[in-house]
Amino acid sequence: MHHYAALLGNNVTISTAELSALLPDMIKKTVFGNQYLTFETKEELTQEFLNRLGGTILIAKNITGNGVVTLKDIPTLLATELATVKGKAVFSLRLVGIPPHIGKDLFRDCKKGLKQKGVPSRYLGSEREPAKAIQLHDENLLDPKKGCELTILHEKNQLWIGRTVAAQNVKAYTLRDIGKPVRDTTVGLLPPKLAQILLNFGEYLASTTAGQQPSLGLRPRSGSTLTIFDPFCGTGVIPVECLLRRNAVLASDVSLKAVNGCEKNLEWTRKTYKIAKKDIASTVWKQDATKTFDLGKTLPDVIVTEGTLGPALSDRPTIKEIEKLMRNAEGLTESFLKNCKTCLPNTPIVMTLPVWYAMKKMMPLSKVASAIDACGYRTVMPPHVDGWLPDRLSLLYRRNDQFVGREIVMLMPKK
Repeated sequence: MHHYAALLGNNVTISTAELSALLPDMIKKTVFGNQYLTFETKEELTQEFLNRLGGTILIAKNITGNGVVTLKDIPTLLATELATVKGKAVFSLRLVGIPPHIGKDLFRDCKKGLKQKGVPSRYLGSEREPAKAIQLHDENLLDPKKGCELTILHEKNQLWIGRTVAAQNVKAYTLRDIGKPVRDTTVGLLPPKLAQILLNFGEYLASTTAGQQPSLGLRPRSGSTLTIFDPFCGTGVIPVECLLRRNAVLASDVSLKAVNGCEKNLEWTRKTYKIAKKDIASTVWKQDATKTFDLGKTLPDVIVTEGTLGPALSDRPTIKEIEKLMRNAEGLTESFLKNCKTCLPNTPIVMTLPVWYAMKKMMPLSKVASAIDACGYRTVMPPHVDGWLPDRLSLLYRRNDQFVGREIVMLMPKK
């Protein structure tokens, strides 16, 4: 088993659920500093794996095994990791739970130790602020031949030391979030990272349906490509992310404007990332998601979609306003689920539902649990995580300043 540490995103529960969904053999160990999760898996985790994750910022691999180490060993460990570097070595120390004055000494001792070995060096970050993910890429610290970052986690009597092996590619996210030709700011914009998370949950459900465990989230069935259906596609955030991972796309929306926007964004994605339609298919059409789906012979392995969040809100809604929005959302959600069960009875679903925030009250859909049950579905979750409320087997995605959050539900058809 390999031992890793992951720097999780702002929503630790969702990030943990995503890792658990893609790593069925994952064994959770310790949480450091509320945001670093250490775990074991037999899989070799790489930058390619992290590129598929929306909820993990950085991954480090343990370099000390079961041996007993102290902070005094860090200069020697760093020198060993930099042994293959030719010329000036670039390093960084990611320090968690270590006082700044001790961290300052560590940076100095590491540089001094390298100098004694005849290795010129410079470092990124400091005892107070670690190097940013974008710096790790730009300065080649993820390349063993050019540099190294050590991730050092300390809490109580535990010390964990690893080498950072993967980090989020901020430039890649910016390109496909801001660079695509169509962005509709009149509705809630689904972040690409959340779209990745939803797709990973979708691949988890598709693998479960197929009776297999996912391996690194790459393919649930050997040699096959998933077909993913987004029936509320909007301008295509989920379809674009789907295409980037070489999964076939089915996408529809009741709005012709959204359909046209989705098609333009998919075409831009194909040109930008050189994804030929003959290799990975995509179909987009105008469709009311509560009416019989016109899918032809191509059936999806899983439905992954952003359900309606209602209109974009510029001010905090009142309880009376929320109650009206809730009635509309609950009616649409129930009609959609009934349609799915009729047209695609064996297809699992990952979808988001609105959670509104009044001045002193949080208001999720109150009747959705009974609708899910009545329509023939059951909610499921990956291992190692609990629902965001005691009576809701689901996850909550929300920034602190948002008036509307997203409840993520994973639905399996009842047998």
